[in-house]
Amino acid sequence: MSQPDPLISTGKNERVTHDANSLPPPVAERAVLPWIGAFLKPYRIKVVAAIIFLFIGSLAWLSLGQGVRLIVDEGFLHDNGSRLNEIILLVVAITALSSSAIFCRFYLMTWLGERVSADIRLNVYDHLLKLSPGFYAKLRTGEVISRFTADSTLLQSVVGSSLSMALRASVTVIGGIVMMAMTSLKMTGLVLLAVPMVLGPIFFFGRKVRNLSRQSQDKVGELGAYVDETLHEIHTVQAYSHENQDRLLFNARVESVMHAAKGRIKYRSILISLVMFLSIFTIALVTWVGARDVMSGNITGGELSAFMFYALLVAGSVATISEVIGEIQRAAGAAERLIELIETPIDIPTASEVASLPTPVKGDLNLKKLRFSYHNIKESGLTPFAEDDVIRELSVHIKPGQRVALVGASGAGKSTLFELLQRFYVLNSGAIELDGIDISTLSLQTLRQQYALVPQESVIFATSVLENVRYGRLDASEAEVKQACIAARADEFITDFTDGYHTYLGERGVRLSGGQKQRIAIARAILADRPILLLDEATSALDAISEQKVKQALDSLMVNKTTLIIAHRLATVINADRILVLDKGQLIASGTHTELMQTSELYRQFANLQLLTETTVSS
Repeated sequence: MSQPDPLISTGKNERVTHDANSLPPPVAERAVLPWIGAFLKPYRIKVVAAIIFLFIGSLAWLSLGQGVRLIVDEGFLHDNGSRLNEIILLVVAITALSSSAIFCRFYLMTWLGERVSADIRLNVYDHLLKLSPGFYAKLRTGEVISRFTADSTLLQSVVGSSLSMALRASVTVIGGIVMMAMTSLKMTGLVLLAVPMVLGPIFFFGRKVRNLSRQSQDKVGELGAYVDETLHEIHTVQAYSHENQDRLLFNARVESVMHAAKGRIKYRSILISLVMFLSIFTIALVTWVGARDVMSGNITGGELSAFMFYALLVAGSVATISEVIGEIQRAAGAAERLIELIETPIDIPTASEVASLPTPVKGDLNLKKLRFSYHNIKESGLTPFAEDDVIRELSVHIKPGQRVALVGASGAGKSTLFELLQRFYVLNSGAIELDGIDISTLSLQTLRQQYALVPQESVIFATSVLENVRYGRLDASEAEVKQACIAARADEFITDFTDGYHTYLGERGVRLSGGQKQRIAIARAILADRPILLLDEATSALDAISEQKVKQALDSLMVNKTTLIIAHRLATVINADRILVLDKGQLIASGTHTELMQTSELYRQFANLQLLTETTVSS
């Protein structure tokens, strides 16, 4: 499992602690097969066909035992060449039938494995998109990716191959025992006495392999999470010359994976060797008894040959089961981890009766006695640094079209307020109304479609400029995207790229400067054209010239839109219609810049400090 990562940020202003070992509760082992069966159900015709071909192939192989008996008794012993030729042709025909059935079974089972794996990924990903940021603050993204990719791939391999082998071997074991019983009940009885000795280790060690496989996969998930984190932050790693320490930490995690795998490998090795020994020992014993019966005339040489053929088939099938049981148990562990993800409750509840917003949406926001703290999020495992609520009894009415600036020290609750407006978390008490409608009664998609967000740290996806801006409105034409970029003063650097608007920007926009990323994010918000703007110091990453250009674009963008601005710079708030001063989640003061300079000591201190800082920077 993941090592404790004590500091996880849910925004720039609020940081919470958590134990990275906090995972969804383990699922019951018995839930695995029905869960996989549910994904196979839509393809029941192919499943039935695969099972039919499996039986045809297995029964054909079993019938070869009778061919062996006929070859010995009616061919060799009677020195009958023509009869021997007939029997050989029959054996070849049976083999051709079996091979054809094997082709069909293998194709269908492999297809089912791929299809089930794909459906599981679709199902899990759809569920992951519904989980709030609080879930991802609790479980590291790399761990989620490990479950999503490696575990589903393991399931695909098992459903498509190992499970098929196990079923075929099981049919062969049962059919082989039946055919042996038809040949000699005495020798079959001896074989059946050995069955508990063979099955015992399979069940005993199989359970241990399953538990150890789960531990091993958890360790691999932790390893993936660490790689994901260090490679995404490679600039910081290298800038602080942290490579040697990261190697040591990575080596420790690799050795942890090896330690967990060693136990699984040991028990699988014991299982396979024990089953092989017991199977061969049983065959040797039965051969000795059968040979004495042939010498005494109780059975023919052909019957003993057929019996030994079936005994070898059964022994080989039991060995196959013992080998694939480990893979099946690993798949069971993988399925449990995926079930934990897919059964994680969606922590943002939806109303039983979904309300509708009036058309058009005006952007009237009414916050009524809001109270919120991270440690009261149900089943989240999150606790804040302080015992006080992050938001405490906050009430404010923001009229349509108003420009409202949020001012306060780090930890005042500004970013949390943005998240609550978009309903990424559930309030402890109070209500937020949009155009008179409680947002808790709206569908999440409807609610969030009313906001255009420009975060301080711009999010750029690993795709083209065009698709990054179009993220704000998927049906926008290329001309509309270009107009938005011109308004955001981004067109001037986009046209310098060789591929223009089709330029690939790299992971997290690695090809862009901070100011260029910010202008792409602003163009995205301009294109979205939504009634409420959430600006988190949207000009913070720009130089003086770019800032002036973007401010002009934002002034045009904010016309007739309700705008909330998280402000750290005095220049941002001077032109706001209203300034809200927050301190430790409480609304301390409200008014214009001029009013607050006269009435609020806290705001006056903030303004003087920011004015001094900006004057120094300008100088």
